[in-house]
This record gives sequence, C-alpha cells and structure tokens, in this order.
Amino acid sequence: MEDVLESKDFHFAREEERVMELWDQLDAFHEQEKRTRGMPEYVFYDGPPFATGLPHYGHILAGTIKDVVTRYATTTGHHVVRRFGWDCHGLPVEYEIDQKLGIKSKEDVYEMGIDKYNEECRSIVMRYSKEWEKTIKRVGRWIDFENDYKTLDPTFMESVWWVFQQLFQKGLVYKGFKVMPYSTACCTPLSNFEAGQNYKDVSDPAVMVSFPIVGDPENASFVAWTTTPWTLPSNLALCVNPEFTYVRVKDPAKGNIYVVAEARLSAIPGAVPKKKGKKDAGDAPAGFELLAKVKGSELAGTRYTPLFGYYTYLGTAFRVVADGYVTDDSGTGVVHCAPAFGEDDYRVCLQGGIIEKGGELPNPVDDSGRFTQQVSDFVGRQVKEADKDIIAMLKTMDRLVDSASIVHSYPFCWRSDTPLIYKAVPSWFVRVETIKERLLKNNSETYWVPNFVKEKRFHNWLENAHDWAVSRSRFWGTPIPIWASEDGEEVVCIGSVAELEELSGQKVGDLHRHFVDQITIPSKRGKGELRRVEDVFDCWFESGSMPYAQQHYPFENKEFFESNFPADFIAEGLDQTRGWFYTLMVLSTALFDKPPFKNLICNGLVLAADGKKMSKRLKNYPDPVELIHDIGADALRLYLCNSPVVRAEPLRFQRKGVSDVVKDVFLPWYNAYRFLVQNALRLEAAGLKPFNINDVDLSKVSNVLDRWILISSNSLVEFVRQEMDGYRLYTVMPYLVKFIDSLTNVYVRYNRKRLKGKTDEADCRASLATLYSVIMTLCKVMTPFTPFFVESMFQNLRHCKPYEPESVHFCSFPVATPSTEMEKRIELSVNRMQKVIELARIIRDRHAKPVKTPLRELTVVHPDDDFLSDLVGDLREYVTEEINVRTISSCNDPSKFANVRAEPEWASLGKRLGKDMGRVAKAVKGMGESDISMFESSGSISLEGHVLCTGDIKVVRDFKQPAGTSSEEIDAAGDGDVLVVLDLVPDESLIMAGLAREMVNRIQKMRKAAGLTITDKVDIYHEQLKEGPLDAIISSQIEYLEASLGTSVRPFSAKAADVEPLAVEEHVIGDAIHVKFILTTASKDGIPKATLESEVSNLNMDGH
Repeated sequence: MEDVLESKDFHFAREEERVMELWDQLDAFHEQEKRTRGMPEYVFYDGPPFATGLPHYGHILAGTIKDVVTRYATTTGHHVVRRFGWDCHGLPVEYEIDQKLGIKSKEDVYEMGIDKYNEECRSIVMRYSKEWEKTIKRVGRWIDFENDYKTLDPTFMESVWWVFQQLFQKGLVYKGFKVMPYSTACCTPLSNFEAGQNYKDVSDPAVMVSFPIVGDPENASFVAWTTTPWTLPSNLALCVNPEFTYVRVKDPAKGNIYVVAEARLSAIPGAVPKKKGKKDAGDAPAGFELLAKVKGSELAGTRYTPLFGYYTYLGTAFRVVADGYVTDDSGTGVVHCAPAFGEDDYRVCLQGGIIEKGGELPNPVDDSGRFTQQVSDFVGRQVKEADKDIIAMLKTMDRLVDSASIVHSYPFCWRSDTPLIYKAVPSWFVRVETIKERLLKNNSETYWVPNFVKEKRFHNWLENAHDWAVSRSRFWGTPIPIWASEDGEEVVCIGSVAELEELSGQKVGDLHRHFVDQITIPSKRGKGELRRVEDVFDCWFESGSMPYAQQHYPFENKEFFESNFPADFIAEGLDQTRGWFYTLMVLSTALFDKPPFKNLICNGLVLAADGKKMSKRLKNYPDPVELIHDIGADALRLYLCNSPVVRAEPLRFQRKGVSDVVKDVFLPWYNAYRFLVQNALRLEAAGLKPFNINDVDLSKVSNVLDRWILISSNSLVEFVRQEMDGYRLYTVMPYLVKFIDSLTNVYVRYNRKRLKGKTDEADCRASLATLYSVIMTLCKVMTPFTPFFVESMFQNLRHCKPYEPESVHFCSFPVATPSTEMEKRIELSVNRMQKVIELARIIRDRHAKPVKTPLRELTVVHPDDDFLSDLVGDLREYVTEEINVRTISSCNDPSKFANVRAEPEWASLGKRLGKDMGRVAKAVKGMGESDISMFESSGSISLEGHVLCTGDIKVVRDFKQPAGTSSEEIDAAGDGDVLVVLDLVPDESLIMAGLAREMVNRIQKMRKAAGLTITDKVDIYHEQLKEGPLDAIISSQIEYLEASLGTSVRPFSAKAADVEPLAVEEHVIGDAIHVKFILTTASKDGIPKATLESEVSNLNMDGH
C-alpha cells in the first residue's frame, strides 16, 4: 500500500475528481455492465425529465436514490440496464418558444407554419443535456446517456401509437368534453397534477346575485354566491343540496324576498339581527322575517329568470338541480352553475338534463381567455379583467345582493405564473372509471417505501379517479393517431407506421404533426378522405408509455420485454402519485392487467433551509454544483439518503448538514483507514517483512476484539443487505455511524499498542489483518452509497490483494455468515464492556477525577457469569487501560451492591392494558427480589391476570453504599443492566503513575506539533524549573515511560552541547511540577533495546 495524506490535507471533492478520471480510464460503468451480462435481469425504469431547464436538488435526490438501488442490485448478482430518458414534448417546450417568438395564440402558429414552429421546438429540447450529463456524472450516478431514449424519437412515438390503439380496440377511448384547469397565457389545458403545482393566496371578488323565481307570487329570488363573476354570463342552472333546509325570508328594509340555505342565512347582509349593546339598544336592525322552510329536494326543477339574455334560447336551461356537492361552509347554499367552467357544474348539468352529451355547451371564452361574440357586452375582454365591469352591470340591473372580496388559495400556471381558469375543452378520453377495481387490485400487489403513500395517498387517488383526458390541442407532441371522416362517423385508429403506410399509400418517416397532418386515408365507406384529428397526446400519456416505448415494443425486444415486465424498481417524488406513478399504473392495467412495477421509493420535497420552496430568484439555497465542488458528492448523497426526504417527508436543505457528514462519517472512517496504512508501512520501515493480508488466517484469530470487530463487520453486512432488500435507504447511515464509532473509538483506540507493534510481531500482524479486512468489507458494503470514497480506499487496499478486480464496483456485495452462539456472546460482552467504560467515566466526571489519575479498583456487578468471565478475562486489559484502574473485580450477586426494584414500561404496557394499567403498575412496583430474580431468569411473570414479558418490565438496580464508606470514597453508576462500582480513595503509587501518564501525553503532543512521524526516533531530556518530585516519578515509572515513549527521559545535563533541539516546551505536570522538555534527534545509545520505535499519536482516536 502507498502512504496517504493526513486528514487535514485530504480533500474529498478533489479526490472524487481523481476517481472520475480512473473510471473514465477503466470505462467503469460500461465494463460493469459487460461483466454482469447473463446474470438475472433487474429492470429499472427511469422517469424522463425535461432538458429545457437545469437539474436541481430534486433531480439529484431522485437520481441518487435510483443510483444507490441499481448499484446495489448490480453488486448482488444482477444485470441492470440503466438508460437515461428525456421528456421532449409538451407545454414546457412550447412555452419557451412562445416566449422567444412572441407567439400569443394558435393563429400565430398557423400563420408561422406548424413545421417551422415544431422545428423551433425541436431545436431547444436538448438545450441543457450536456449540463445534465455533467452534473449527473459528477454526483456519481452511473447511467447510459449514449443509449438514452427520447420521447421525440419515431420509435418511441410509434410505440405510443400502439398503446393508444390497444386502448381504442378495447373500447377504452372516447371523445367528449372535459372541464380542465386551463392556462390562458399558454392557451392550453393542464392536468390536475400540473394545476396543483403553483397555488397562491389571492384576493378575488365574492358576490351574491339574485335569480328571480319564475311565476312566484311574491317575486322571490334565489341568492347564489360566486368568486368568479366572469362565469355568470354563462350561467345555465342553480344547484341546491337535496338534504339541506332552505328558508324563504323577507328583507323588511327593501321588501325583497330571498331563498337561501337555513345554515347560510347569516351570510346575507342584515339577515340575522346583531346582538344589541348598551349604546345601540333599540337601533339595531331586526333582521329578516322568516316566511317558510322547505327541503332542498323540493326546489329541484324550479325555473328562474336568467341574468343575461345570451342563452335564453336553450329550453332546458335556467332550472334548479340538486346534488350533494353543495356545502354549507361558505356561500348561500345555492351554487350558480356554468357547465363550461366547472367540473361539478358540468357534471350536475349533465345529470340534470340542462345539457346533453354531444349537444351544445355554451362556452363563450376563446383559447386566450377572452370573451367571444356570444357575450356581446364584454367581447374581447380578458375574463378575469372583466369581473369589475360584470359586477357593475349586475348592480345597474338590481341583481347584486352583496359585493365583497375573499382571500383564498388559487391555482396559477406553473409556466407563465398567471391565474388559471377552469374551462371545458373537447378531448379524447381513456375510460379509467371502468377499470378502477383492477387499478386498486394491481396497486395492492406493489411494495412502496414509505407504505403510507401507497395505502393512503395513491390508493385514495385511484379510488376517486375519473376518466383521463389524454389529448391536448397543441402542436409539439406525439399526434393522436386517429383519422376520421368529416362527419366523424368513420374513424380509424392507427397503431404503427406500417399500418399508416399501408392505408394511406404514403411513406412515413417522422411522426410529428407537420409530417403526418397532410397524410390522408381513403374512406372505405365512400366518405372521401379521412383526415387526422388535430390533437396531440398529453406528455403524461407519453411518459406513462415509456416501459413499452423505450424498447420500441412490440416492434422490437418483444421477448425481452414480456419476460421482464413489470419492472423491479422505480423511484420519483411524492408529486408523481398524481403524475407518472398514476399514468404508469393506468396504462399497464389497461394493457396487461398488471402493475407496471414491483417496488417503488417515493421521496419528499427538498425545500430551502427556511422551509420555503427553493427559488432561483430568491437564491435561498446553495448552488448544487458549487456545493459538490466544495464538499463532495458522496457527502451530499449520504446526507440525502439519511434524511426524512427518502421517507416522502420534506427536507429543509442545509449546507451544514452535508458538511456534518464529512465530519461525523468520512473523517473518522478515513482516520481508521490511514491508521491502518501507516502501521502496515511501519513494518517494512522497521526492516521487517512487508504486511501481507494472506499471512493471517482471520478465522483463527484469538484476540477478543479482533473477533468482535469481525463479527460486527458481519452484522453490518447482514443489516445493510436486509435494509436494502427492503428499500429502506434511510436506516443505513445511522447503523454505519455506529459501526464507524465502534471501529475507531473502540477497536482502533483499544488496540493501538497492538497495531503499532508494541506487543509482538505476530499479534501486530493479526490486528492489522483484522483492520484491513474490516475496512475492505466496509468499502464493498458502501459502494452503492459513497462510490467515490470507497473507490479511493479500495485502489490502495488492493495493492495487498492484486487478484481483486480493478474497481470496487466490479466486486460482489459481501455475504454475511450466520452468527454462532459464541459470536453472539462476544458481541454482547464487548457491548457491555463499552457500557462499563462509559459508566466508569460518568463516575470520574462526577468526582472530577480525570482519566489520567489512576484508581485502585473497579467492581462490575451483573448476574451473567459469562459476561463477568469475559470482563475479568479477555477484556480486562482494555478496561483497565481505558478507565486507568489497577484491578477489576466482578460480582454476580447484585444484592451486595444494589437494591433491586421493578418499574413498568409505560410505553409498552399502556395501550395494551388500558384501564388495567394502574393495577398492573402497582403490582410491578411491588415485586420483591425473588420475583424479580424469577422474572429475569424465565423472561415472564403473571401479574393481575396479565402475562408480562421482557420489555414490559424494567429492572432497576440502585446503588447500596457499603457500610462505613462515603460516596467520596466509593461511588457507582448503572444503566439498569450493569452496575459499576469505583473505589475513589487516592494512593501514592497511583498518583505517581497518573503523573507519568500526563508526562507521556504532553511529550506525544510535542512530537505531533513538531511534525514528527511514527518512525522518527528522538531523545527526550527534562529540565526541572521548580522543586518537585519529578525524579521520583521518572525513577518509579521508568518501564512505563520507556514503553510509551520508546526512549528514557534523561536530565538536560546529559544532552550533548552540539545537538540542536527539535522541540522545546515548558509544562506543568499535575499541580506543582514545572518542567521543560527538550526533544532532539536520537543518538545511537538513546534508544532502549526493549522498544522498537517511538509511539506517536497523530490521530484523534489516540485519546491520551
């Protein structure tokens, strides 16, 4: 292995760039794909983004999730085809061109020419593709850009035609009207998904309007409320709730009689008397007079006088209909219906016979949102701008009951940022409602992370799904392949290029509108030429078709597709429950009655640090390219995978969070790796045989911590496999952090003497081989998550294993072996040992006894004899050194040092026991020592008619002060499982040892500050500056000092005059020993024979 930089000099981001160069040299991604050919296929679908904008954190997040899962699949013996996809059609592209060319309407496009317009669109669809490729590669995602798919490719478009023809032939396609969110700025309808992307709080007019009842003897009027006055010229009906009670009331001031819902009477100004105060007693209006009450169902069919005369010729209009969608939480309980401008309006008017399917639908608003000639009073006016004038006209007509304003959440166009309207548009539909039960069944067969998105959000969306409008009256998209006669009676749906060529007699290349609109098909019924309908597909239909279209199914790859459908895995954001996830599910169910995927990870939204949406304009988030350049892609990947966002929850993105991954994960991991490399190289530098991993049989290592860290490494492999098989990415990092802490702060820290060769050579090589094996395993386990960092380490580690593949990403994922009972015992004992050390430190801190101060005895109290045997046996050396105690004793009878009591685990028992909890809790607290002992040995006990098991009762051991002692002499700490008792009485010899330990610590820090390496030999001299017991300390602790420092500490007078010092520092040892230490280059006679080399701690893990 080659030496590596200190962590302060190691730059993770620059190292990642070097790794990228290596991958390019190896052609690593394609090489990995080649090596896995012939293995079982793992099918992954990549949802296509638009390339008209730059990638943001949402894209990086989804891409990281996809890369982690597909890398893992590859390392576990699968062949994974990873093709990048591009969404090339639709509104985002057209909007860009409209802005560029000043296109305001469809007429502008026709004037320009569809061919020129579409070619302008084609010219920008891949505008940022290189930036996308660069960013995605820099994040470490391996995906094929050369063999990508584009929704504008003729092969893709042909498969989309095939999909539609299949639906058409199954009777799942029809033409109708659909009231849809509509962008007047973009002159196009939007999907509900798109409409939900940009809601804003706005102030709109809120008016109450009277509708006189035809033939009413008292000239009564219905009062309806609306926040869209511009829809009133198109009013055709009023709707009431059949279950509500409606009242007929009289305004005594004006003599007007109104009909409104009883529950909403208070909304009418002056209808309900105000509570009288002292000042205005007798002056307050009395309110409206109640004349009668009637059920809403009785009002159905009542005719009323229309507001305007634009549609008076419609004999079926201007009647009251009844429907349960009318609520009593706002308005008057009477809803004005304009069927062309409201989804519910359209539905209830159709059900009530106000309009008919295929009949006239009054729709006096053009594509750009302006009134047509039908509404002569406001012709040419933009509808939202006409609100004020309509209200003014209502006032002059004496039909305005009240005019106010309301602040509410309203949808805006996600492209133009202008208010949307709801508008009926002719559309081609896919019948979703008829396959709803199959959709729900297929959804139940899929696995989602998190599950609640599938069971709640997506299930509810499917349960309430309506027929899907799949057409758009636009230009740049896949043309709907329907050719029809002029009267619409002869319709042909084309499913392939070959079919169109055969029926038309013309050669077909490109399938866009400007190539196929001119193609006609001779009628078979004598109706002349069949011409293509003008519409194109909604781009969501195209993306929902991608499983088939990316492979040009069924025209190519038929066998491969059919044997590998559905996909094993997809992943996108929470917003796609109503987008891509939905369209995939609808089409796969309609085509094959199967779900389109088996497993899905749904991520949440990445927000700015303040919880707001990330905004380029506000610059409220760190630039992703700069962040990766500064900190690194691996840190970003791990930060995202460890966040709530991979559980479909929002993430408030913070740069500090990415930096913390470096600090908390990568630096400790790197330091352990560097410690291995340094000490492996030290062997050769000391003239010994170079380190060779094959010299040690790790299955036969005897050191308990060697065995423990190998067992822990095996547990890590098992855990990561288990969690990755369950697609739970977010559980891996917490376990990884815990493992790295165990590796650095337990294994390396406790074994530093062995690793540095301070015991014997064979023991040193065993510990180095163990550490090597664990770090190599860790690299292979973490390849999916941190591909750069593990590659960097692997390239150095493989010098010891030249038979390993050229890249860590060509390696298989490690396989865990089942744990034996002995291994489980070792793992438990070492975990308990760590708890013992932690508790002993708590006692030291409580009494201000630093670790450098040696203590006489530590007693561990626990009923498990195996653990106590391990602690005073194999683990004794580690505990005595870490706690700095002279002896360790054990006690398996807790009653000698503790009073034992039982406490109920409220969280475990509360829900289960309910009202019995009080009685059971009292019984638990009343358990005696014998009861507790029996419970601990058997694992269960019956109390008050309930069987309580492990986890239901907490056994607490409270320290019992030994007779004749104080807490200043003997103190204890416990965690309910282990009790640690520490003798705090000072001892002269222990004090001397503590001061010697402090001397070693100061000298080691001098070495580090002087930039000395492990192999740099020095002589150490001391000069006492004040009277003190320095000589006594050195003479009594000479063996410890020489073993720790690699040389004796000699008086300054022994230093040769011509030797220049390497470092000189003054120190205070203890409270009273003032001394100056001088380090010089070692003379030949200055190195004790007993020591091979000096010990230096230039890693933070060396804590003393």
